[in-house]
Amino acid sequence: MPPAGISNLWIILIPNHEPIAMKTTNIRHLRRAATAFLVAFALTHGFVAHEAAAMVQSRSIQCANLIYAGTNTSRCFSDEFLSIMQRETAIPTERRFRSVRLNSDELFRYPFVMITGESDFNFTANERDNLRRYLTNGGFMLASAGCSSSDWDRAFRRNMVQVLGDDGLELTRIPMDHPIFRTVYTIENLDLASTDENAYLEGITHQGKIVLVYSRHGLNNTANTNGCCCCGGNEIRNADRLNVNILMYSLLH
Repeated sequence: MPPAGISNLWIILIPNHEPIAMKTTNIRHLRRAATAFLVAFALTHGFVAHEAAAMVQSRSIQCANLIYAGTNTSRCFSDEFLSIMQRETAIPTERRFRSVRLNSDELFRYPFVMITGESDFNFTANERDNLRRYLTNGGFMLASAGCSSSDWDRAFRRNMVQVLGDDGLELTRIPMDHPIFRTVYTIENLDLASTDENAYLEGITHQGKIVLVYSRHGLNNTANTNGCCCCGGNEIRNADRLNVNILMYSLLH
């Protein structure tokens, strides 16, 4: 299990913890905190000292997109928000995802991963075990139904019950007054491509912290992806700002 206090590293290192985008005077604090977070994450997840040093040499947060259920990929999720994160917050952030298999030990090299898709799927037993270990030991997942796919939505919910149901952890709606909507940008509502329904985010909370955020509508921002299209989906249009907030929340808590 993570050592006590790791989840509070950012709060300790950033004075007067509050929404960060406008606090340019804290840039040095942010950069030191990013390095401290990476060191803590690496050592918590069993890396020896030289591996931890290599992981933080660039002092950058590296995020991953998942390969799962055999050969399903998460490539149709825009990485544009990573560039925004780097630009707006001064937190060193790699601007491209790395692809990583859900059933691999490499998963634990990344503090933030995302998963998306558009069809039915089933995690393997190894993937379920790995994901449970990841989410209950400091990792964070952003999940998004590609093109608002109802097939993927049903499959994701079914699989997450299998992953965390025995722990009594389940998806619940995240209220709009939650801090996740205030970390960098103040977000008052979720704008859908079509206004026929109300959008919302769901999350899974472990030990007082959200460790998984899910959108059945979609946070993919497919307009900024290459070789991907969204035909008939009802994606959230202010996804970039939401994704920046979600990533920041994962680092602050």
